[in-house]
Amino acid sequence: MKLNLIRPLAFFDLETTGVNVGSDRIVEIAILKAMPDGSEEIKTMRIHPEMPIPLQSSLIHGIYDEHIAEAPKFKDVAAEIAAFIGDADLAGYNSNRFDIPVLLEEFLRAGVDFDMSDRKFVDVQNIFHQMEQRTLRAAYKFYCEKDIVNAHSAEADITATYHVLLAQLDRYEGADFEDKQGNITQPVKNDVEALHAFTNMNKPVDFAGRMVFNENGEEVFNFGKHKNKTVEQVFDTEPSYYAWMKQGDFPLYTKKKLEEIWTRWNKKKAPKAAAPARPNPVKPAQPAPAAPSQPRKPYQQNQPKKEVPAENVTSDMLEQLKMKFGK
Repeated sequence: MKLNLIRPLAFFDLETTGVNVGSDRIVEIAILKAMPDGSEEIKTMRIHPEMPIPLQSSLIHGIYDEHIAEAPKFKDVAAEIAAFIGDADLAGYNSNRFDIPVLLEEFLRAGVDFDMSDRKFVDVQNIFHQMEQRTLRAAYKFYCEKDIVNAHSAEADITATYHVLLAQLDRYEGADFEDKQGNITQPVKNDVEALHAFTNMNKPVDFAGRMVFNENGEEVFNFGKHKNKTVEQVFDTEPSYYAWMKQGDFPLYTKKKLEEIWTRWNKKKAPKAAAPARPNPVKPAQPAPAAPSQPRKPYQQNQPKKEVPAENVTSDMLEQLKMKFGK
């Protein structure tokens, strides 16, 4: 089928450093421009994001820092990309929520006025989700070919959920599943442990998704300025972040898991109790070494000083006294 177009429709997809629209950056952009005459033009570019690519993101899209080391920065090719898109309408998969906002952020940083006022936006994911609804009623109809009686009553809903799982086990027995890394497995098995692993692929720590486990089994923040950093690493550099979260509007279970990590971190940081000092064995006192013996002088009793006989006073002596005392 040929698209009925009045003007070009640019399908585009971004690979990025992460999923934070405000702070993450583009590492690759691919644009397929469908023309009204049925022709197509494609442009694909690697982009240097001016920041390290987190390992978690690289494992998903396969682009690592060394792959974009020589790539141009977005600001250097922004005008070229804007010119290629031209006045085309925009299309993508989840593009309204992610790709378009990220692209606009990059254009604004580069100082390129990318006019959005007269464009149309087609999000293919929204067509899929609205036409193939992901409600329990839709799942029961799809897997069990039945309608729920008394839908939205707790007992009817939970009974339908039970039967949907049984139907899924029958439908997907031996079915292949390919993950984002291209690994192919057969994960839907009649085994609770296997079903747990498949239905918790994001590995949440707190179920609200504020913290998740990374590939090393470490808790990492999944939001905010410390996104993708391990919780303990943040405690090392900014321990006040713990108090901010404890006082903030976060789910109680999130706070509970955060407190468990904080307690564990504090135990690691606490100095080890000093081992009692071993007493030094007391040696018996040794007598001080005797001073080398000196030969004793023979005892001498104090002898009276010998009296010196007085000299006779002479006239010279009198003259000297007179001169001394001025008399």
